[in-house]
Amino acid sequence: MDVTRSLARQSLLVAAVAAVLDGTQMVMCGAFGLAPVAATILTVATVAADLALAAPAATAAAVAVAQVVVKVSVALFAHHYGITARVFDVGFLVAGYQAGAWLSGVVSVLTVALLAGGALTVNVMAAMAGVNNNPVRLAIAALGAGVVPWLVGRYTAARGAYIAELEQRERLRRQEQRAALDRALADEREAIARDLHDVISHHVSAIGIHAGVARMALSRTDPEAAARSVHAVESSSRAAMVDLRRQLDLLHGRDDDGQRQPGLADIDDLVQRVRDAGLTVRVQVTGEAPVLPESLDVMLYRVVQELLTNALRHGGDPADLEIAYRPGLVEVHEANPIAVHPPTGDVHRGLDGIRRRVELFDGTLDFGPNPSGTHWAIRVSVPIGAA
Repeated sequence: MDVTRSLARQSLLVAAVAAVLDGTQMVMCGAFGLAPVAATILTVATVAADLALAAPAATAAAVAVAQVVVKVSVALFAHHYGITARVFDVGFLVAGYQAGAWLSGVVSVLTVALLAGGALTVNVMAAMAGVNNNPVRLAIAALGAGVVPWLVGRYTAARGAYIAELEQRERLRRQEQRAALDRALADEREAIARDLHDVISHHVSAIGIHAGVARMALSRTDPEAAARSVHAVESSSRAAMVDLRRQLDLLHGRDDDGQRQPGLADIDDLVQRVRDAGLTVRVQVTGEAPVLPESLDVMLYRVVQELLTNALRHGGDPADLEIAYRPGLVEVHEANPIAVHPPTGDVHRGLDGIRRRVELFDGTLDFGPNPSGTHWAIRVSVPIGAA
């Protein structure tokens, strides 16, 4: 709104200055001493045509026509009365500029042709009066007065459009950058949430199972079993704190102890903790383990952690875990007997988390009961080159 008002004020200022200069020149050329009535009419027409320069852009063609008519009329008046003083054409030049800047297509071409024709007519009359009878100069003067302002207006409009396009591109680029940043932040928050879910659910599940075993052992006055379970609770609690501290360090950008994220090389410790919680886990590794990218290695570890946690909480005993290294591919397969109680929403959330993890590496997730309906099987396949 402020820009619009500023442009309107500037347009009025240009029109007023043009009206004052052209009107003053009409008064000073001596026309009022020769024909006061005709001079007054032409002066009023000149001022009115100049003030029309402040009109909206849609009237640019009409204003240009008015300027041509007034300029030619003044030239005819000067030729008739032998006035040799040159009348100012500020409004005529501004009208040519506006026609080039505001008009387009056939209307713009016809307008510049009319402006050039009007300027040429005025110069021909001046030549007939003996002021300038050189044809080359006449043509140059006509082009200078009728075409050059139009060309300047066209250039200014094109340059303004180009700058506006560049600004629009910059705005779009910034919007895309903000959108990409928002997506990256959302993905990072989702990844952190998945990691925290895996860490907490795994260790808390183990702690809950060991605590239950300890309670039952104490009720049976079996101190050795209770001691083993309490020791497992202690170990799982410490492991949970280590994993949580590692996640928080990564979240805050710290890695002071040089501790790496867990990978498939740590599967034995993970399996042992699950076994200590009471689930029999049979592990089979086939193929030669390649050097995996760290991000893929951590992702596969979290997948195995989630699979074993689900088997511990919701499945039956035993669980079979197979890790197969194939050319350009890593496959993780886990199967366990289907529990008596149907899976809860936690299982589906865990599977959704696994799916999102593997899809980031162009992997696939397949799950469901086996053909006999006795076991629940999950298979994850991830190409090594996708990382």
